[in-house]
Amino acid sequence: MTIYRFRVSFEDYDVNREIDIRSIQTFEDLHRAIHSSLNYSPEVSSSFYISNDQWIKGQEIALLPNEKKIQKGVALMENSRLNNFIEDPHQKFYYISNFDRPFDFHVELIRILTLEENSETYPKIIKSNGEAPKQFIQQVKPLEKPASVSKGKKGIDRIPEELIPLDEEDLEDEPENEFSLESIEEIEEEDHKDMTHKIADEEGGELGEELEEDSGLDEDEFGEFGIGDHEEGGHSKDDY
Repeated sequence: MTIYRFRVSFEDYDVNREIDIRSIQTFEDLHRAIHSSLNYSPEVSSSFYISNDQWIKGQEIALLPNEKKIQKGVALMENSRLNNFIEDPHQKFYYISNFDRPFDFHVELIRILTLEENSETYPKIIKSNGEAPKQFIQQVKPLEKPASVSKGKKGIDRIPEELIPLDEEDLEDEPENEFSLESIEEIEEEDHKDMTHKIADEEGGELGEELEEDSGLDEDEFGEFGIGDHEEGGHSKDDY
């Protein structure tokens, strides 16, 4: 049987693993072996990319791809055997784990072994160097029921009466508000009448004062017009 030995290295951390895996196993088997060696959960969207010596990404081999990738016909890890993608004794794959919070890896084939069939289980970890950073997995909290909704006797959700909308009959039975629209209009009309009367009284008072001033002319004022008492050489009022 043929065994591939891969060195898996973080792109941004000095951490690596060496893993032996059978050539007829799949990329999903390699994916799970990598996550197991790092104490990571493997149930995350991830991809291998066939790469050159400069780690330029080529064809993609995906796990849990999105709808867009599926429509483009992306190769799936569970259906892709390793030996169908090995073209170089030092084949390289660029690997991205967990697209929600990704870690990038360089995966390089460093040795090809030919062994007799045996009972060993593959893949298996051959070498481990460095402590892996923590994996981030997004948690989604379940929706909680509103506290205001309670259970009835038979376990049926019961909504409090104050939250039930009133129908037309209930609205007709509602007592009229002390400050309804009609009462407000009546108050405004009374205020308008009172104001009208007040203005009229004030104007009448001013007119009366003016008349009193006009009628208050004394005899001296009449004298200026020659209508005074009889004097020498003049005429009295009785003469007219």
